[in-house]
Amino acid sequence: MIRQPVIFFDGVCNLCNSSVQFVIEHDKKDQFKFTALQGDYAEEMLPKFNADPQKLNTILLLEDGKLYTKSSAALRVARKLNGLTPLLYVFLIIPKFIRDWVYDIIAKNRYKWWGRQESCWVPTPELKSKFIA
Repeated sequence: MIRQPVIFFDGVCNLCNSSVQFVIEHDKKDQFKFTALQGDYAEEMLPKFNADPQKLNTILLLEDGKLYTKSSAALRVARKLNGLTPLLYVFLIIPKFIRDWVYDIIAKNRYKWWGRQESCWVPTPELKSKFIA
């Protein structure tokens, strides 16, 4: 079992891949591991939380045995990054149904607005240790 928080993301989504690259760049303490929703680790772990990786269109954060989704996952990740990004955590005071409504609009349109790749993004050899296959 991985002890670090794990971020599950849509590996063919350009927005999601850009977000992962942003997190890597701002995760100076190497706190996070990453895995695509399309990967074996997602297939193994997510059903334990009643989540089907084939039906998800959200970022997920597995931290301390709890699975966070949508805006809650994104804000919990932002809180641990360097720079001004942790200030975004203040949006947690907005009711979850409102935060997730905005999140769902973006998630629903992510391929249309940012495009998609034919296959999952492959990390460079230097970044490979941050990813779970």
